[in-house]
Amino acid sequence: MGSIFLIRHGQASFGAENYDVLSPLGHQQSEALGDHLGQLGTRFDRCLSGQLKRQQDTARATLARLASHGQPQPDLEIDPAFDEFEADAVLRAHLPDLQAYEPNALHILRNAASHRAEFQRLFSYVIGRWVSGEHEKPGLESWASFIERVEGGLERILAQADTRDRIAVFTSGGTITALLQLVIGVAPIKAFEMNWQIVNTSLSLLKFRGREVSLASFNSHAHLQLLRNPELITHR
Repeated sequence: MGSIFLIRHGQASFGAENYDVLSPLGHQQSEALGDHLGQLGTRFDRCLSGQLKRQQDTARATLARLASHGQPQPDLEIDPAFDEFEADAVLRAHLPDLQAYEPNALHILRNAASHRAEFQRLFSYVIGRWVSGEHEKPGLESWASFIERVEGGLERILAQADTRDRIAVFTSGGTITALLQLVIGVAPIKAFEMNWQIVNTSLSLLKFRGREVSLASFNSHAHLQLLRNPELITHR
């Protein structure tokens, strides 16, 4: 059987003007993953990421550490199918509904870094509306379209894969959630209950035979746990 390693990006810059930048901790997480995989003698036949800087920088930091352990890796390929959905656009599109639900929503969103619990509550509310398919907004990528985009990326991987290929995909939590829904068939909102648990630089493993794909493991972050530093285990 072949293997697809779904790797979530390292911690990004939550609350900053540009979220799509790895924090110093995100770089540390990525290097820790590379060291761990290098110690295990892991070698990938293909490595892909989406277009986002945080995804690509996670990939490059991880692969550089892998190479330092004597495990040369293939070049990083970019496939926009594995981009995250545009969370800011989803929030903006649903803002009038959100303000009806929570009059203080705008203040919380503008100060998300200092209102993390409240931000998560509001974000979960908006995601529930988005994935339901009952509140479509003009010009906004729907959950169904997002799933279709991600499925296209998975289909391309499977079409080009050899039987025992080991393929790394450096991506984001929402993309991993979409793949989980496709593979195990859970309802979108249930998939997002799993999404909230996905640790930065965690590994989820898919196994495939031809076009048949199954989930072998989810959200492994042993490379962080072994360092015995709770601050390394983050979810944004």
